[in-house]
Amino acid sequence: MDKFIIENSFNMKQKFFDDGKTKTYEFRLEQLRKLKQMIKKNENEIIEALYLDLHKPTVESFISEIGFMYEEINYSIKHLKSWMKTKKVSTPIVLSPSKSFIYSEPLGVILIIGPWNYPFQLLLAPLVGAISAGNCAMIKPSAQTKHTSNLVAKIISETYDEEYISVVEGPGAMIGPMLIETNKFDHIFFTGSQSVGKSIATMAANHLTPVTLELGGKSPVIVDKDANIDIAAKRLTWSKFFNSGQTCVCPDYLLVHESVKNELLNKMKFYIIEFFGENPIESENFARIINKKRFNILKEFLDEGNIIIGGQNDEDTKFIAPTIIDNINLDSKIMQQEIFGPILPILTYKNIEEVIPIIRKNRYPLALYLYTKNKITEKFILENIEFGGGCINNGMVHLANTNIPFGGVSNSGMGNYHGKYSFDVFSHKKSIIKTGNWLDISLRYPPYTNNKLNTAKKFFK
Repeated sequence: MDKFIIENSFNMKQKFFDDGKTKTYEFRLEQLRKLKQMIKKNENEIIEALYLDLHKPTVESFISEIGFMYEEINYSIKHLKSWMKTKKVSTPIVLSPSKSFIYSEPLGVILIIGPWNYPFQLLLAPLVGAISAGNCAMIKPSAQTKHTSNLVAKIISETYDEEYISVVEGPGAMIGPMLIETNKFDHIFFTGSQSVGKSIATMAANHLTPVTLELGGKSPVIVDKDANIDIAAKRLTWSKFFNSGQTCVCPDYLLVHESVKNELLNKMKFYIIEFFGENPIESENFARIINKKRFNILKEFLDEGNIIIGGQNDEDTKFIAPTIIDNINLDSKIMQQEIFGPILPILTYKNIEEVIPIIRKNRYPLALYLYTKNKITEKFILENIEFGGGCINNGMVHLANTNIPFGGVSNSGMGNYHGKYSFDVFSHKKSIIKTGNWLDISLRYPPYTNNKLNTAKKFFK
């Protein structure tokens, strides 16, 4: 696809938007329902594409890629009318006789760029917000998940007219600049790595295009001495090895109180075997690494520290077993970058205060998980560590609640979405004051006198 085709597709959408066709409640509702029907019709094909790209287990694919989308769409359908309503707000008495309103209006033409790790959901979940807010959209799937990318292109073209929503396929390094440098999108939504996020923000800045960046980082999990160790081990094992650890909010490394370390590790070894069997390469419940480049990066980490369990790997099938590594320090290579794979390094601490400088070595993680029964410990961690979002005594499930925003902070991203927050990120809040003509206070008009100044001081104290 060349830039002229892309530019023509963009111009079609801009005209469609300018004609006002996306702005009514009825239109938006119909498009959301079409999106849900499209997914339902193609459930089996979506699951098959995800298996071919990532060897994703059917249950993981349905929960995280399909079921998640149903929840987002259903929530938006239910609340769309109320989100679209003009909101009346209070007005200071000095502006009498006036009323104040906030209008939510669509931005225009949106660009959504998706990642490879959840190549269906993380591409289309932002689209729910773009549709709800009344925008047109171009969406760019990851070229690394070609089966899912091809399927998305096919089913989107069958569901929507190109002048409204379309898919652009191809290598990101080539297509990205064609999209962003040539066309002035009204908003760009990107999910992916920090390095690519910086490039997109730089290109977008030339057009003053606002961006939402959903990035990543080294998300810590803390297991304190008073945690329910069995529950912590079970939930940590699930969240760490879901999608073979290829999740932006995946627990990246473990900080465990030294007094419960052995108990926790024994429990985790038990649950790894229970979940994936004695020989995980034979398990249908465990995904594979996206490509050989990522496989080789992860394989190098296996040479660090001491492997407690796991370590088995196979380059041909891009398999790396669920692995826990001990005897790691902050200077280890595995602690210098986001792992994004099924390898969990362990660090210990004696006092909860010790975890703060450790986490700040890789500051502003996208997520944090704390296992504890102590409310003082909980308060201490929440008030002293900056992170995007997370869970107490659980892992990763905060993504599933459409009532709370999802997003990073500083290095882990900017902006947030899900539910109403998706509607807001793709809307402009237009502020209006409407003033009656039946009264016109002379206080603000020249000539300015001492009496006017004294009166103003009574209002503004």
